[in-house]
Formats: sequence, C-alpha cells, structure tokens
Amino acid sequence: MTVAVETGLWQLDRTASTVALKHKTMWGLVTVKGVFSGVAGSGEVGEGGTATGVLSVDASSIDTKNAKRDVHLRSADFFDTDNHPEITYAVRTAELRGADSVHVTGQLTVRGISRPHSFTAGLADASADAATLNAEFTIDRKDFGLDWNQLGMMKDITTITAVLRFVRSKG
Repeated sequence: MTVAVETGLWQLDRTASTVALKHKTMWGLVTVKGVFSGVAGSGEVGEGGTATGVLSVDASSIDTKNAKRDVHLRSADFFDTDNHPEITYAVRTAELRGADSVHVTGQLTVRGISRPHSFTAGLADASADAATLNAEFTIDRKDFGLDWNQLGMMKDITTITAVLRFVRSKG
C-alpha cells in the first residue's frame, strides 16, 4: 500500500528522531558508537511528492558514553565544534520510489566541507500528518577533513544511521 505524503511544510520531531554514528577503531577490533542529541530539521513536499529540506545536527551534542573521547571528538582533531558547530544535510530532492523507499540526493557539510551525497531511506509509518524515514549510509571521514588517526588505529569509513520523524506543520 502506497501512502501519499501530503504537500506542504514539515518539521522534524526532535523527540522521535535520532542520528547516530558507528566507527571501527583499534585496527577494526572495536566499534565506537555515538548519538547526537541535538537534531533539527524541516522540509517541504511539493506537488508531485518531491521533497526538499535541511537537517542540522549540533556536532557538540555527540555522546559516545565516554566523556574523554567526546571532548576529543569535539576538538580540532575531529569535528572542531568551536569553528564548525553544525553538521548539515541539505536535501535537494527526496523522491518516493515504490511503496516504502525514498531516494535522497543532497549535500552533506561537516567541518565546513561540503560534498554531494545520496542515499536511500525506508519510509515507515507514513500518514497525512506524519512520516518516518529510516536511513543507514556510509561516508569516508577523510572527505571531510577528519583525518586524525593515531598509529593508524581508525578505519576511514563511518556508518551513519538516522531515524527521522517528520510531522506536518500546522498553519
């Protein structure tokens, strides 16, 4: 069953959305997982169902359950949150493909470096007033100037997972 997502403005429901990362370290033996608590976003669904929008993540909100590591991730070695407080994904197009798949094309910006990026998300729980996207994709951290790697311990590929719940804006 295909559910049409209504045209108009949509807001990210921060309480029902998560953006997380996982990255292999210690020469691939340990997987570090972290969650960003500061996530915001909005979008617009136009006639024909194509959407545009922006998702922003407070880079300093990373929580890996290790305070010392989190401080290091916020430093100039990694996210450099003093100079680049936000990670953004500007959605150029998001198109429904089939009943439950959304192809997203946009631009990812980390540490002030922008790169084109596309991925496919699953569409879940879609109704006239709410829609949830589930996505998982990988990025090469070196593409965004995240090349600190003491003793070659870290892999270059980071996996990003996101559960993004959007609600129709009232008004």
